[in-house]
Amino acid sequence: MATLPDGAPLRGKLFIVEGIDGSGKSTQLDLLHKWLVSKGYLVAFTEWNSSPVVRQTTKRGKERKLLSSTSFSLIHAADLADRIEHYILPALRAGAIVLADRYIYTAFARDVARGVNREWVRAIYNFAIQPTLALYFRVPLDESLQRILVGRPELKYYEAGQDLGLSEDPYESFKLFQGRILLEYEHIVGEFGLTPIDATQALVQQQARVRKLVQPHLKGARKVDQRPWREVLSKEGLHGRYLNSAAQEES
Repeated sequence: MATLPDGAPLRGKLFIVEGIDGSGKSTQLDLLHKWLVSKGYLVAFTEWNSSPVVRQTTKRGKERKLLSSTSFSLIHAADLADRIEHYILPALRAGAIVLADRYIYTAFARDVARGVNREWVRAIYNFAIQPTLALYFRVPLDESLQRILVGRPELKYYEAGQDLGLSEDPYESFKLFQGRILLEYEHIVGEFGLTPIDATQALVQQQARVRKLVQPHLKGARKVDQRPWREVLSKEGLHGRYLNSAAQEES
């Protein structure tokens, strides 16, 4: 189950995916999302750096190249704090399943790769809800780079880690930056008990493992009650093979 920082349990489930760029985690989360919805579960989705509260600030800072490693870290912490308060926590209290594309471990990896103190980063996220299950999609650096860079017209300044002065070549800088992040993730997996997924396997194999890991945690998760709309249709005499077959499945 998901728990508050003080250990208090929440009715809903929080499943998160982590991994370096090009690991395929977003694709796997999307497949999981569709599968859970098909099973009738109430599912909410949230992703990194998506809070409307800080979106414009982040955009402006990136465009003008004003963000230091510390300010970048604090902005992302504010982003997650807002999403937890207004979106993630209400959904979990209602018993929904929340799927998160990146969570606090992204900050732990990226911020430290940018030179921010490891303990300090962990401390500023002490407000975060503990996830039900955290999956780490492990992929070799060379393969992830091939996936992300093939056909890519250009890399953005902060995306490539050029604010760190690693290389004047954005592609070389990106490779060095992702390498740093990858090393941090390997520390995090052991420290926080993330469950590794071999992201070099076929998509179908990865998804089968994801579902197998998620399945034991679904007990108690809220499902969408679809009976009311069927009852309305029945009262109006709107019967059909789809309605009838669905009713038979419920009986």
